[in-house]
Amino acid sequence: MRLLRLKSDGSFELTDDLEDNNIPKYAILSHTWAADDDEVRFEDLVEGSAHRKAAGCHKIRFCGQQAARDGLDYFWVDTCCINKSSSAELQEAIMSMFLWYRNATKCYVYLADVSVPEDVVTNQVPPYLWEADFRRSRWFTRGWTLQELIAPASVDFFSTQGTRLGDKRSLEHYIHEITGIPHQALRGNSLGQFSVAERLSWAEHRQTRRKEDKAYSLLGIFSIFMPLMYGEGDYAFTRLQEEINKKHTENAKLDHLLSELPTTPQAAFNSLENQHGSTCLPNTRVEILQDITQWADGLDERCIYWLNGIAGTGKSTISRTIARSYHDRGNLGASFFFSRGGGDVSLADKLFTTLASQLAAKIPHVKRYICEAIMEHQDIALHSLRDQWDQLILRPLSKLDGISSPSTIVLVIDALDECDSERDIRILLRLLAQTSSLSNIRLRIFITSRPEIAIRCGFSQIPEAERKVFVLHDMLPTIVDRDLSLFFEERFELIREERGFAVDWPGSRIIKRLVEISCGLFIWASTACRYIREGKRLAKRRIEILINGHRSGAGPEKQLDEIYITVLKDSIQQGYNEEEKEELYDMLKEVLGTVVILFSPLSTDSLAQLLDRPPSHISETLADLHTIFYIPSQTNRPIRPHHPTFRDFLLNKDRCRDLDLWVDEKQAHKALGDNCIQLMSKMLKRNICDLQSPGTLVKDIDHNLIEQCIPPELQYACLYWVQHYRQSGTRLRDGDQAHCFFQQHFLHWLEAINLMGKGSQAGAIIRMYQSLLVVRIYTLLGVSSDS
Repeated sequence: MRLLRLKSDGSFELTDDLEDNNIPKYAILSHTWAADDDEVRFEDLVEGSAHRKAAGCHKIRFCGQQAARDGLDYFWVDTCCINKSSSAELQEAIMSMFLWYRNATKCYVYLADVSVPEDVVTNQVPPYLWEADFRRSRWFTRGWTLQELIAPASVDFFSTQGTRLGDKRSLEHYIHEITGIPHQALRGNSLGQFSVAERLSWAEHRQTRRKEDKAYSLLGIFSIFMPLMYGEGDYAFTRLQEEINKKHTENAKLDHLLSELPTTPQAAFNSLENQHGSTCLPNTRVEILQDITQWADGLDERCIYWLNGIAGTGKSTISRTIARSYHDRGNLGASFFFSRGGGDVSLADKLFTTLASQLAAKIPHVKRYICEAIMEHQDIALHSLRDQWDQLILRPLSKLDGISSPSTIVLVIDALDECDSERDIRILLRLLAQTSSLSNIRLRIFITSRPEIAIRCGFSQIPEAERKVFVLHDMLPTIVDRDLSLFFEERFELIREERGFAVDWPGSRIIKRLVEISCGLFIWASTACRYIREGKRLAKRRIEILINGHRSGAGPEKQLDEIYITVLKDSIQQGYNEEEKEELYDMLKEVLGTVVILFSPLSTDSLAQLLDRPPSHISETLADLHTIFYIPSQTNRPIRPHHPTFRDFLLNKDRCRDLDLWVDEKQAHKALGDNCIQLMSKMLKRNICDLQSPGTLVKDIDHNLIEQCIPPELQYACLYWVQHYRQSGTRLRDGDQAHCFFQQHFLHWLEAINLMGKGSQAGAIIRMYQSLLVVRIYTLLGVSSDS
């Protein structure tokens, strides 16, 4: 790949043909070709005659100057950066074109037929001055510009005067109306999500000078590689369709292989479960986001970036922002957001299989290599984490050639400290450090966590030359306070609009005071704003409660504890006598204690069944706690704390000083273990799905039937009852309710576990049960130890 470089005198020069692993950041031009005699060609630059073609030079100079304004020294223009007299070079360029546009830092669309008055300020051009020309522009009718629109993450549109009209995101509604291309495709979603017919329809009314180019311009859209044969005419499109059909059949086989890989879809940053997680507000966290971006995009040899910070400092918000940014640019390989008590997202077991599945979906060429690994190791999910990392991720990535994939691939792993096993954490860090062995691509792994001992020790064993560490809570207080002020101002603007408060409410003095009280914790600020907003007409009063309840000199953790106590006590309405308050507190502790110790989140409906309470008991208890919990309006969707710090607070007697609110963790686990036993004893039975044939394979049973017969609360009980007993410190004995349950329902439980697709976990659950026994049980079916 050759690039252009703008010289100080305004002229430009070509670089040598650069190696794939030595290409600097560059801008790229998208435009419509004028007459051949007007365009600057490779030969013109070599011979020094480019200046004779004024129109062509104008476009190139525009691209170079705009690139310089964006801090880029290099740029690429298709008319003159390819030596078209070399058929081999031309073929390589056409085959690589989609990738070249995708890897560009900036793409500039030069619209020669869109004009705006020259006296209009550049960044304030009203649409009525250019919209009609924009909609009619020839650029939207050409075949090659389709991939030039879709491939890059950043596309800026300019008039013939060089006036910026907007970018792909701000002009999205115009572009969608003009082209019919779905919003998701314009935003960078994987093209594999769109059918072949749909993608072909995007090019249906586009034209190319040569018939063959109608097909060749779609190679990148379908990730097809086929030899070019200029002169074949319409047959090029026939060959393209044959290759698409072949690829479709092949992809179906690969997709089937990938479907056998156990994954945790809810761990992705943009999963349905994570959709309510926020990203950084504009103009906040600027310094840290810039530092991460420079590390990921630059030539820094350190392959791992560890953002560590105490609870509540905004690590996950930064993670989501980085993941979103690189996803939109096409450089996010995969993400995994750990969450304690989130079921599979709190375990390392499916981390690498999940990352591999996402990588396969994101990078078509690595998909084949991952599937080859699955074919070679069909039981790879049962292998060690080391083997999974090596076979499913490291080796497939090492086979990429740098042409068929992004030059930089970013993996985001958030909240590593919420992984349940410290031993797994140490193993993961040792394995992730092997990233430095990849030389063909830049793999960057961004990790966030609290500075827990296991993680600190793990990172200390990674050479400093391979890791970059940023301590979030060591940032200058002035920077953190600035970002917190912007956060409060944005949230209060929303409250003002909702409640009709004065435009200057609550005033800079109040905001400054709230920033001081927050002690640098974004979770405090977020919780405070939700608490104030939930107060509705009492919003002003709630601000006073927060300010007046502040204890001078208290540290960040104490301030967070105070706001949690304030919210919980405020949920117990006034007007109750002492006996009624005691009953309400007991209800509150039962529900909150259950929610925070769950190993996998449950809905209101499922919690009611598990606790043997009416659904209204759960919903009424949580009705005033939206400040602390995400509580969906649909009662069959899981309830989750907004932040893991609430769990830490509620279960810690030193932090939750009000004994009316403190939850004894061991007692809560014991009670929930008992509830699981009682629920299973009531619901489990022989042939629970009423199958007609006893030999029916699980894979042949309708999944909806299994979900109906084994609802979420029963699945939860079957999987986690022993873990709750273990966490409670309970010692099980012959003749207790757990033993009686196994005597009556062992085979029923085993059937349910297998129908749920969790048969591989049955042995571990039984071993865990045996480890809790005071007296060894020789069988699980009622034979006593004396027999």
